[in-house]
Amino acid sequence: MKRRHRPEPDERLDAADHSIEVHLDAILADRGMTLTELSQQTGTTLANLSILKNGRARAVRFTSLTAICRALGCEPGEILKLSPEHRSAPSGHHREGANAAMVSPRRREEVEVGGPDEFEAV
Repeated sequence: MKRRHRPEPDERLDAADHSIEVHLDAILADRGMTLTELSQQTGTTLANLSILKNGRARAVRFTSLTAICRALGCEPGEILKLSPEHRSAPSGHHREGANAAMVSPRRREEVEVGGPDEFEAV
């Protein structure tokens, strides 16, 4: 099996290089649910949910996001939102660098999200 290229640390995004805000803590509070309860209901580890909740996740699998949304009775857009300063970007605009690699079909094979974990911490 051919191994994918894993970016060197200096090629990776810093936590501040993305524009997504995570509102999992607010939704949990609204539902009166703890992170531990969410972990039990979704089968996602407490550590991985903590990475997501604290905004350190670099990626989220759709299966994990689906399980979280089902457990919380919400939509993905309630958990993940584009930060206000990046909402007015022109249509078709995307950032250069690793963000572009994650969405570009030509470079998709160069991006590895990593192992069995649902989320990759920054």
